[in-house]
Amino acid sequence: MRSPRRMRVYQAQFGFHDSVVAAPNQAAALAAWGTRQNLFAEGRAKISDEPDAVAAALAHPEIPLRRAIGSKEPFSLQPSLPDVPERPRRAKPKLKVAAASPRPAKARPRAKVQAPDRARLEAAQAALSAIDRDRLQREAELQRRREALETEALAAQRDWAKARKAAEKALEAAVRAYRAAGGDA
Repeated sequence: MRSPRRMRVYQAQFGFHDSVVAAPNQAAALAAWGTRQNLFAEGRAKISDEPDAVAAALAHPEIPLRRAIGSKEPFSLQPSLPDVPERPRRAKPKLKVAAASPRPAKARPRAKVQAPDRARLEAAQAALSAIDRDRLQREAELQRRREALETEALAAQRDWAKARKAAEKALEAAVRAYRAAGGDA
């Protein structure tokens, strides 16, 4: 029976998120993050020693988990958005009164700024979450099937060893009987 691969937990920053992944080596970690760039050589990725990060990553091997930078929230497949501090208010500049110009300037109407529609973004995030959940379920099912096959293989090996031992005893008895009857084997 093969022992499971030793996993290490690696950590890196991507955009506004910290990311961790449990992988057997740096190349596997980079592949899980979807990058060919060697973040370890650049000092942008490292082995994580944070206990909560290690526990979360080992629970989902080779799946990148994220959380907002600076947050103490647990790592997850769907992290929350980072907290953004409010912008400091600037004092309004004092206007100087200038002499009236001969021609008044036309006032331009201000265009209303609409908030962007999040429907496509939320749908894409939901689709990604569904794909990740499906992968986790499939991995669990594959692990269950692997364990069942290993159990079956061990039982088959025990049955074979038992049958072979019985056959060897029968062969020895037959050889003794043959020699006792005057044959030379």
